[in-house]
Amino acid sequence: MGIPKQCTKEHNITSDELFQQACKVIPGGISRNTVFRKPYPSYAASAAGCYITDIEGVQRIDFANNMASLIHGHAHPAVVESVIEQVKKGTAYMMATEAEVKYAELLCNRVPGFEKIRFVNSGTEAVMAMIKASRAFTGLSKIAKAEGAYHGTYDFAEVSQTSSPANWGNSNKPNSVPLVKGTPQGVLDDVIVFPFNDAERTISILDQYQDQIACILIDPVPHRIGLFPASNEFIDAIYKWTRKHGALMVFDEVVTFRVSYRGAQENYNCKPDLTALGKIIGGGFPIGALAGRSDVMQVMDQRESPLRYSLSGTFSANPISMTAGFVTMKLFDQDAVHHLNDLTQTAIARIGEAIRIADVPVSVTGSGSMFRFHLRDTPPQSYREAFQTKKETELINSFLDRLFLDEKMLLVNTGSCMFSTALTIREVDRLAEAVLKGLKILKPEFEKLQ
Repeated sequence: MGIPKQCTKEHNITSDELFQQACKVIPGGISRNTVFRKPYPSYAASAAGCYITDIEGVQRIDFANNMASLIHGHAHPAVVESVIEQVKKGTAYMMATEAEVKYAELLCNRVPGFEKIRFVNSGTEAVMAMIKASRAFTGLSKIAKAEGAYHGTYDFAEVSQTSSPANWGNSNKPNSVPLVKGTPQGVLDDVIVFPFNDAERTISILDQYQDQIACILIDPVPHRIGLFPASNEFIDAIYKWTRKHGALMVFDEVVTFRVSYRGAQENYNCKPDLTALGKIIGGGFPIGALAGRSDVMQVMDQRESPLRYSLSGTFSANPISMTAGFVTMKLFDQDAVHHLNDLTQTAIARIGEAIRIADVPVSVTGSGSMFRFHLRDTPPQSYREAFQTKKETELINSFLDRLFLDEKMLLVNTGSCMFSTALTIREVDRLAEAVLKGLKILKPEFEKLQ
């Protein structure tokens, strides 16, 4: 796909004016905190492929792809055509659809561990359902999760999501820290927090609750922790522990399903009992899914008596998301996965060269088609190593603002890139050049961090 022509301004209102208008009816003027940029957010007007244009007519290369959800970029013709055809037939019914069955078959045939699957409406819902299914299957209430990991907005899943040196406690037994003021103490008591990728400490912590844990929740390449993969040693240790103590090992692959053809779990010796999915499997539309072992998934079978977990949702498995997702994942075949991952590795290599030329303390971590910048020479190996101070956060924001405003590029607000198949080597070259320029300009600020 060639570079689209720069769009001219088509709206009679600026982003600043629209934001002021929004603040009168929306708390903070936005419904997603992640899209805010001081002093006001930019407002999208249109997008195609890997380019997005705002209402002022400014066109940017999109390396964020709606927080990793658009694996083929914006408005892929095959997806658009299939969705238009389905919209003409209806968008949602109080009936099941063949589209749901066909998509379920596609995903279950793709991943051996997906014996059964249920669709919901978001990654948050998928993780929530996975936790509830684990409790229903085991009869236990506690869950365990990694410090710093993001798993959506369910009370239990968000514990210690943003823990800091002021409250995270000893690494031998991290504190369960609430995200939202007023979180019930009972929620905190039922969430056991462990240090990601530290097998010895994690097993020691889990042993203290060996007969109480329903599931151990793992993002195999956790974005918020630092976007580096879990080691095989770490996953193996947790898997063996769950076999010994009757708990489930469950993966949050809402983001990481893009890492390999069968998700990040393809890279490990043992497989999760359940997996939560979302983002790319919706083809640009809201979606989530829960997949895994038949016996565990059976807790949601409404034909069972008694039914252990009743799961429903007005828009779950709606034919629009099913149709878009089916086309998207058919297109994201093994060749597409390999090509995109190779392009991402090329980008990381060229950015690494830019970092060396700029001579700044920056490193890059990542997996598959995603990577993240860190303001330190050595790539971090834990949440506490990757944790950014206030000054570091300000500097990474300055770097991202420069890319956004001066270089016309959109990255994830953590300093991450989530590639799409719409990107080419041309956009990768532009990114590497922009990174080099930005790092050189900000080098004096980097030196102040030392």
